[in-house]
Amino acid sequence: MELLIKNARIIDAIQDFHGDIYIKDGLINEIGKEINKENVEILDCKENILMPSFVDTHAHFRDPGLTWKEDLKSGSKSALRGGYTGVCLMANTKPICSSREVVEYVRNKSKELDLIDIHQCISVTHNFDGKTLEHLNEFKNDNEVRAISDDGIGISNSNTMLEAMKIAKENNWVLMSHAESSEFSKVDMRIAENMMTIRDVELAKLTGAHLHMCHVSTKEALRYIIDAKNKGINITLEITPHHIGLTKEINDYRVNPPIREKEDVEEIIKAIKLGMIDTIGTDHAPHTLEEKAKGSPGMVGLETAFSICYTKLVKENNISLNELSKLMSLNPSNLLKMNKGKVSIGLDADLVLIDIDKKIKINSQEFASKGMNTPFEGMEYYGEILSTIKGGKIKYKK
Repeated sequence: MELLIKNARIIDAIQDFHGDIYIKDGLINEIGKEINKENVEILDCKENILMPSFVDTHAHFRDPGLTWKEDLKSGSKSALRGGYTGVCLMANTKPICSSREVVEYVRNKSKELDLIDIHQCISVTHNFDGKTLEHLNEFKNDNEVRAISDDGIGISNSNTMLEAMKIAKENNWVLMSHAESSEFSKVDMRIAENMMTIRDVELAKLTGAHLHMCHVSTKEALRYIIDAKNKGINITLEITPHHIGLTKEINDYRVNPPIREKEDVEEIIKAIKLGMIDTIGTDHAPHTLEEKAKGSPGMVGLETAFSICYTKLVKENNISLNELSKLMSLNPSNLLKMNKGKVSIGLDADLVLIDIDKKIKINSQEFASKGMNTPFEGMEYYGEILSTIKGGKIKYKK
């Protein structure tokens, strides 16, 4: 399979230039200007932006067991429509991803679909029981495991979290934390996030484990994590598009953690400018409209992420496209040890073509996802995904 990409403005975390890319056997083979090859497929970018495809550190595809909300096929197509060729899936399926059987089901089905690269998280505790860790022994020699998480439920028992971090450290796994202290959840969700954040950061300091703080949303949690990062603690920090694109005053849509105040959004944007945010994770969480009406927290996010982030960060807050590429492509790829994330010879030819000048109106009826639960319905943003390329093959085209 050979593909020649012509007339692109190529942007990644460190580069910004006009040129061509030649792809062979699924990898970036040559980068330059006026590249010419015979008998190859040609994609003329017409001076549009070509970036490394995006990698999502945080998504829910609901497969197995909850496939009326989403499945691996619809979720993967949703990812491609949003410019993503890699995702990290959380473990809260049915059954929960605590066993070899469930994990192999996800891996085999994703390989059969051949749409995107999927990393399946293993649950930290067995079936999210908050205490049992023995099942992790089953995965100690599994080179495909990158991360473990009980996302959706904070691990209340501090000793359990301590032991889990020791196991993660021993196996070079990332432990992804959903920071929510259940004893405060019904009292104050801000305190619930802040208290759990403090505990998890302190345990990371003690163990040396790689702690990844998911969907950080409060200014207090943000400051505490940044302070720890500045002291050399092994922590990565994830934010979501909806926690920069919304405030409670605009739309108090039910997600977990909740949409926050204007000051929280300002602190997140300030932290991005200081280079203290590591990844943007969508927390793509499909529900039926009936489930949302009954109060299920969450929203779909893969197909709206780039346009929201580009508009809010680049156009409105003067953050460079290079920095956005770092947050959406390079850093997530590195975190999940995927062979992508920048435009470089020898890396997977996973790329996304974008018209950054095109204004789009969010229309959930056009989503590839089964979920249409979005607070951004009808809102207008800049940046339309034109094509998504995976391994040199055009997997999505507008």
